[in-house]
Amino acid sequence: MENKTQVIVVGGGIAGISAAITVARAGKDVVLIERGNFCGSKNVFGGAIYTRAVKELFPDFEKSAPLERNNVKHQYMLLTQTDATTISHLKKENKSNSYTVIRGKFDRWLAEQAKQEGVTIVTETVVEDLIIEDKKIIGIKTELEDYYADIVILADGVNSLLAKKTGLRKDLKPQDVALGVKEVIKISEEKINERFNINTDEGCITEIVGYPMNEMLGLGYIYTNKNSVTIGLGVALDELSEKQLKPYDLLDKLKSHPSIAPLIKDGELIEYSAHLIPEGGYNKIPKLYDNGVMVVGDAAMLVNNLHWEGTNLAMLSGKYAAETAIEALNKNDYSSDCLKEYKQKLENSFIMKDLRCYKNLMPSMHKRRKSFTGYYIEKINSFFEMFTSVDGIVKRDKFRNFIKTFFTDRNILEFGKDCITGIKLLWEILK
Repeated sequence: MENKTQVIVVGGGIAGISAAITVARAGKDVVLIERGNFCGSKNVFGGAIYTRAVKELFPDFEKSAPLERNNVKHQYMLLTQTDATTISHLKKENKSNSYTVIRGKFDRWLAEQAKQEGVTIVTETVVEDLIIEDKKIIGIKTELEDYYADIVILADGVNSLLAKKTGLRKDLKPQDVALGVKEVIKISEEKINERFNINTDEGCITEIVGYPMNEMLGLGYIYTNKNSVTIGLGVALDELSEKQLKPYDLLDKLKSHPSIAPLIKDGELIEYSAHLIPEGGYNKIPKLYDNGVMVVGDAAMLVNNLHWEGTNLAMLSGKYAAETAIEALNKNDYSSDCLKEYKQKLENSFIMKDLRCYKNLMPSMHKRRKSFTGYYIEKINSFFEMFTSVDGIVKRDKFRNFIKTFFTDRNILEFGKDCITGIKLLWEILK
């Protein structure tokens, strides 16, 4: 058969390259199809890769990969329109948990490693459809020609039309995804070090809750690179549509906040991008395999929203799918009965165990978002404003008045619902 290989991987992001390189290392033939003009040209993310996951595929990656900063500082900012409460954790010892990277550079490096292992990479090629014969995926259709394979691995992102065409996934609903926008702003290394209170090569991750996403399901972030910072936010698509908001307007408000503006002052905008982020969690994971096909990474909705984990889940899911493909090739069995081992590998790993813990997080947050991303953020900031004020008022009276506001500012029934929701979520995590 012309244009026949053993494995085709669709998508040259972290999940796809991880799958392709694992297959190639086993001595199998693999072709990776990427629609961009190079791997990483169309890939967007916040900014961090996680050391442990990368080392499973590249044990010595720190020696040659294009890394920006080693993240030793992680902080959370709770914003109102004018105030901010910041919680910061500094980890100096055993600090290489994650690194900031620029995806265009890092994915190119990944692609070079894949080529050296024997992966054939075809760029600037759009996969238009799948080739199905006797209810089995046997190849792909591109705008120029068809390619055939024993197994196809889909790593084509959150809006995977191919996963939908296989019947593995239904149409995404607006509440299942967030629209993320981000800017990369050029700032000198010295100013970054000074403003974020870090040393050269040390990085800081900042996660932002509250303003300007008050009462919406959304988060903001800042990542420090060597000579730039990445700032962005993501908001559930249904909320943007319902409130007729534009994400870049929200980003402008975030950048102008009195606690954020000094961090990016006098910076030069060098990049703007937008992308969809999987938000559905465990309950929205599609069927992950069928005859001749597996789905990995964002296409499989493998994102842990609470812990901001996506790149590590993408990389490991690609690896597990590839290991399953290798076993199938050795058995000459590409049926769903054989490929179901991929799902089992995910189930045995921390990936599914973690996602299952938070399976009701997103539905609960959708229902109680006005409380958890609005009201309580305001209360935390007002508490610290009260606690730090020296105004001659008896502290006991101030504490009593603050506690009273929980029962006067808000419907007691709603407060009770919030407590029940929080207890249920905690129980699901710990049980």
